[in-house]
This record gives sequence, structure tokens and C-alpha cells, in this order.
Amino acid sequence: MAGEKDDGLAAASWPEIVRRIRARTPARLLVGRAGAAYPTGTQLELREAHATARDAVRAEMDARAIFSASFLEQWKLFEVSTQAASKREFLLRPDLGRHFTESARTEILSRCSKGTDLQIAIGDGLSVPAVAAQVPSLMPLLYQSAIKRGWTVGQTFVIRYCRVGILNEIGELLTPKVVVLLIGERPGLATADSLSAYMAYCPDSTHTDANRNLVSNIHARGLGPGDAADRILRLAERMIAARTSGCNLRIDSNVPRTIIGEI
Repeated sequence: MAGEKDDGLAAASWPEIVRRIRARTPARLLVGRAGAAYPTGTQLELREAHATARDAVRAEMDARAIFSASFLEQWKLFEVSTQAASKREFLLRPDLGRHFTESARTEILSRCSKGTDLQIAIGDGLSVPAVAAQVPSLMPLLYQSAIKRGWTVGQTFVIRYCRVGILNEIGELLTPKVVVLLIGERPGLATADSLSAYMAYCPDSTHTDANRNLVSNIHARGLGPGDAADRILRLAERMIAARTSGCNLRIDSNVPRTIIGEI
């Protein structure tokens, strides 16, 4: 295509510093222009990325569709929902995504053990593709590393129409020491399949964002599954040792910094 040819010619004339900068980030830096607008190739890439992000936000969670049958069987995953009745309501009413339905509470209590060291949950958040792409590689690493530490690990489950604040209800229902919520991040124009791990020590209804920690940007061009599992479990260790989380947790040089946010 003409646009691709033009982009290739432009790239050949870039100084070395420009090529090095562009190689280190997916951000669209120093892309040039065509008159007062982006070059055609850049404009088409932006439109494609925007469409992908919109699709990721609107995709519906169906564990049987995004995970293999063997993965579902291995982890005995079951699916529950928050009080949001549809994807539209979930997007318009974030508060509903922070609370389980009564039937969800009953099912969680009947299938999950209370008082474990670590409880992992999987939520759709704002990107189902992120869950589908990252969780199958990350879950086994988290579980194996937790077992090696001698921890008890609760039964993992999947949450449809999930917001980060659901951590509080998981904590009150199951009373684990640490809850890890693997949830799809809000997609951007660089990637639509980035996963986050929100974490809290003994979360309850009094907790806010200030009581949570985050390991983010888990995806192919960001934090790989091995590094992500290592950071999550080391952070969980610090929480258990300090008996706290969030802004009250002292972070040393070997543990990722606290980042506070909401999905």
C-alpha cells in the first residue's frame, strides 16, 4: 500500500535516536504528519486501536467461551455475577459492580473455604480479552508459588460485571488474609488486553482504594506472567508480615511500589 511505502521511506531517514525511542515504547511518537493531519497509516492504526478498545470494553464474560475445557476443569472454576444486570448497566452504574447478588453470595459460601492465606478471583472489569489472554498463563504460576510458600489457597472463581471494590465483599464473605483480584484493565490505544492484579489484606466494607495495592500492565509488551506472579506473591508476603496493605504498607526496594486506582 502507498501509506506503508511512505512510512517505510520515512523510517529509513529517521536519526538513530528516533529509531531507539520508537523501539522502546508502543506510544505513537514522532510519527510525522501529512499536512495538518497524521499520515494515513498512523490514522488507520489509531482507528483500529480505538475499535479494538471499544470491543474489549463491551465484550461479555463467558468463562466457557474464553477458557479451555481443560483449564476450567483443572481449576474447577465457577461463575457468579455482581448486582449489575447487564453490560450496559455495569458501565453506567459502577457501584453495582462492587456488590454480589444474594445468589452469588450463597454459591461462593457453598463452594469456597473460609480463612485461607490467599484467595484469587477473576473479574472481567473493562477488558474480557485481557482475562482470556493473561489468566491461563498467570494462574498456575500464582498457585504453584503460593503452595511452595506453604500457604493455603482458596477456590478461585470468576466474577461477571466486576469492579475492583468487590474485593471488600470477597474479604467479608471468606475472610482470607490476602485477596488477589485479576481483572481486565481499561483498554487504551496501545493495548486492549492488559490485566491488573488488585490486592488487599483482610479487606472489608471499610476499605477504600487507599487500602489496596496494584500490580498492573500484565500483557505481552508489559509485565510477563512469570514476573507478574513473582511481584504479586512477594507483595502478598509483605502484606501478611505487616498485617496491612495499601498506603500503610512499607515498600522496600525489592517489592513493587504501591499504585492506587479503580476499575
